[in-house]
Amino acid sequence: MFVLGPAFASLWCGIRRTTVVGLAALTLCIALSYHHHMLGRKQNTLTLVTLAGVAAASVFAGADRQRRERLLADVQSIAEVAQRVLLRPVPRRVGPMHVAVGYTSATAEARIGGDLYEVTLTPSGVRVIVGDVQGKGLEAVETAADVLGAFREAAYDESDLTGVAARIEAALRRRPGAQRSEGPSDEDSGEKFVTAVLAEFGEGENVTLLNYGHPSPFVLRGGGDGAFAEPDDVAPPFGLSDIVDVAPRPYTIKFAPSDQMLLYTDGVIEARDGEGAFYPLTGRAHLLTANDPERALADLRADVLRHVGGPIADDAAMLLIRRR
Repeated sequence: MFVLGPAFASLWCGIRRTTVVGLAALTLCIALSYHHHMLGRKQNTLTLVTLAGVAAASVFAGADRQRRERLLADVQSIAEVAQRVLLRPVPRRVGPMHVAVGYTSATAEARIGGDLYEVTLTPSGVRVIVGDVQGKGLEAVETAADVLGAFREAAYDESDLTGVAARIEAALRRRPGAQRSEGPSDEDSGEKFVTAVLAEFGEGENVTLLNYGHPSPFVLRGGGDGAFAEPDDVAPPFGLSDIVDVAPRPYTIKFAPSDQMLLYTDGVIEARDGEGAFYPLTGRAHLLTANDPERALADLRADVLRHVGGPIADDAAMLLIRRR
């Protein structure tokens, strides 16, 4: 039973403490063997050798565990820096809007994925983008960086959302592997498409939306009624304009000071519980009525995780906007 000491110590303790526990177990075992006049017997010698081997292996296992923990901490630190560069912190107040952001990555160790969002104050008003890159991994993150870079630049230069969207489409076309060719499949060529919704909040009580195959924003009125701001026509995502020659048309909805809008990615509405049921966003609209937008969004995020009952299967980004 002495082998249990160094074995368990390697799971939680450092190298020095594991070594001390191993030496203490070996010392106690020798002392008991001497007390019972068993030193020198073949069975007792085998026991001592086994205990010494377990103690040494525990020290090496503890050292390897600490090395892996340091490596994981470094990876998480790098991922957090990359996320802050890609998804810059959004201020609580942008012009006449109060904004709250929530992001949950399906890869807990990385904390970063292909979902994207940005809020920018421009001469035309507050412009917002929320999107989702097809696929996962580093290539999806690179595509998200291209989209955000194009949006941040175009949001200040273009007079309307259509011009901003055209700049994003052009940025995706410049990506390596964006042009179609015979031979490799689209998946092998690294082609990515991006679903996104763009919004422009002007000085009046209206908001202009442009939807590229993305889940429609959820608008909660001051009276408590909620509905999805559906576009008139279905349009393809960014990156697929060469397949379907259909461009989305901007549409306008009313956005009064008492209203709020939730923009999100499909990781929210496609979150499933143990029985395969999707997350009922419309039935959880009451969670967004908290006075503090950050608190309201935190309540909704916690409810999504409770619905899933474990780690989510896809990244989930949420952006809650209220007119101050």
